[in-house]
Amino acid sequence: MGKRSRVILFLLLLITGMVLPFQSVADSNQSVHVIPVEQTVERGLEAFLDRAITDAVEDGADHILLEMDTPGGAVNAATNIVNKIQATDVPISTFVKNEDHGAISAGAYIALYTDNIFMQPGAQIGNASVIDGAGNAADQKVAENWATEMRTAAASSEHDRPPDIAGQMVNPDNPISINANEALKNNYAEGIEEDREGVLAALDLADAEVVEQDQALAETMTRWITHPAMISILLAVGAVGLITEFFTPGFGIAGIVGLSSLGLFFFGHLFAGFAGWESLILLIIGIILIVVEIVFTGFGLFGLLGVGSIIGSIYLASFDTSQIFLSILLAVGAAGVAAFVMFKYFGRIGLMKRLVLQDEVSSEEGTQRKADKERLLNETGVALTPLRPAGIGEINDTQVDVVSEGSFIEKGKSIQVVRTDGASIVVREIK
Repeated sequence: MGKRSRVILFLLLLITGMVLPFQSVADSNQSVHVIPVEQTVERGLEAFLDRAITDAVEDGADHILLEMDTPGGAVNAATNIVNKIQATDVPISTFVKNEDHGAISAGAYIALYTDNIFMQPGAQIGNASVIDGAGNAADQKVAENWATEMRTAAASSEHDRPPDIAGQMVNPDNPISINANEALKNNYAEGIEEDREGVLAALDLADAEVVEQDQALAETMTRWITHPAMISILLAVGAVGLITEFFTPGFGIAGIVGLSSLGLFFFGHLFAGFAGWESLILLIIGIILIVVEIVFTGFGLFGLLGVGSIIGSIYLASFDTSQIFLSILLAVGAAGVAAFVMFKYFGRIGLMKRLVLQDEVSSEEGTQRKADKERLLNETGVALTPLRPAGIGEINDTQVDVVSEGSFIEKGKSIQVVRTDGASIVVREIK
């Protein structure tokens, strides 16, 4: 070897020795964000994944790994999660775990849209049949549409996944799921790995920094609160609690439980991003209107507007109009049953005393006996409360329960007794 060759070789070795350490540093500076996809796929999980993927992108992650163990869930939530995945430039892989579920139903749909799928031995993917809220199989048209979506998801991959297998996962009569070995054989998995370290090694990211993306306490609560079943429970408990409060004196446990239930509903939906401040403002307006109705008048226009405002705020805060409609119906039904029971067994006490006229009034308040009422015929007086049609009037300087002939009479209007029907004193406005 000549002198020139030795010099060139020396320079090459020198350059290599200088570059390799920097290359090693560059490799070690890579980061992988690991995000758990666990339990039911619903709007709370959607909100968490949206936040976690956004954080990973903003932190400059080189790769995102979804560790999946889910029984599936809501189609709309899965679709929104897929939209987030498709809009993300950072590569995303799925590691299907063999713990409780694997990647079932909506989980399989999400996994098929990621860049790579790895599975633990014995893990399952598939069984994506569509069921309705009652647990029954969806109609044929819905099943066919979902089968098309699953085939499209498989065809979107660069790994030549046979779309027909994804379609068979939706078969309403016999939906299939495939294990890790079958998935690897049919290109539905890029590898079978025992643990996360094996997956990262397969992705050439063995030396990368691992960043765990865990759910915050508020996000965990949000997932719990925004679950469809829990929404129905919260609204029903809220309605029953407030109705009970109307029938009990003072403000006690029932009112606190009712308001707390509604508060949890709105907290979860606001935190998850499903509800805007307009729904909260509408709720506050509704509560104010009901308070005004109770304090200043009987149960009429302000009360109806208040109830309507609260129902409207719940509707605006929801993410699924059909589901929230059923939940509101359940809450109204529960409130009706509670009102019947409370009225039957506890009578007109508490706030209900301000909403319903009492059957008996003390002598100090001017109660007229039946014989006395007949002598009030053609007498005149003034309405002390709005008559809708029942209310209180003052006849001959005495307060009595009166009923208008049918039309509304404002407070302060002059009235005249036109007849007495049993215990009722019927009046009309003097024009």
